[in-house]
Amino acid sequence: MTTVENEATSARPTPDIVRPYGDTTGDGMVQVSFTLPVPHDKRAEGAALQLAAKMGLDPALLVHAKAMGPDFTFFVVYGRVNHLVDLRQVEVVEREFPLLSPKEVNRAIKSALRRKLVVVGACIGTDAHTVGIDAILNIKGFAGEKGLEYYNEIKVVNLGAQVLVPELVARARAEKADAVMVSQVVTQKDAHIHNTTTMSAAFREAYPAGKVPLLVVGGPRFEEGTAQRLGVDRIFGRGTTPGEVASYLVHALVDSKEKR
Repeated sequence: MTTVENEATSARPTPDIVRPYGDTTGDGMVQVSFTLPVPHDKRAEGAALQLAAKMGLDPALLVHAKAMGPDFTFFVVYGRVNHLVDLRQVEVVEREFPLLSPKEVNRAIKSALRRKLVVVGACIGTDAHTVGIDAILNIKGFAGEKGLEYYNEIKVVNLGAQVLVPELVARARAEKADAVMVSQVVTQKDAHIHNTTTMSAAFREAYPAGKVPLLVVGGPRFEEGTAQRLGVDRIFGRGTTPGEVASYLVHALVDSKEKR
């Protein structure tokens, strides 16, 4: 096939209605994994196939089953679904601000604020996973981008893991934080949702109306578009880079100030 033919093939428009792809195009094959609270035996495998059938997999093939201790079994099931996906009904949250280089971020902050922009970050509650917050704040950064510590016009205060909400509020007040960033990885029993709403309520109680720092939350299990419901200004999901966060800070704190 020639280069022109390759380009033509890759430029083929995506259909509006699609079906899952497994072995061949449009075969509807999917693979799912789950755990049942039963010991691993033939009855457990039958229960897994029953669940798969109720999920709409027909036929369903049990491809993996492994005991997880004496009372639980982990399963992987492969099967066909008849469901279709309508791409016209998919809602996407678009980024509403331009991506800036570190120089552009520093220049904007210095020009508008005439001081350093202060960011306080932490993992709150029982969450001890600092990889996410460190990737954004620490100078080593993430995905080839240096963290916010690299920016000359940003002061970063990283409180680390398992920080109590009252401690976070107190430190933010002491540092006169412009923005507070919280990372939440632990999601058992919706701990990330509870911690976020608790944190938001605590800040709004501790600060006068209109004086609350920018509240930014990140984590792999947050849903896009739920920031308002959780009481925060912005939610960042998996794959977010320091450059995106820095650009958002300029958009939310610097550009908005200039417009006022």
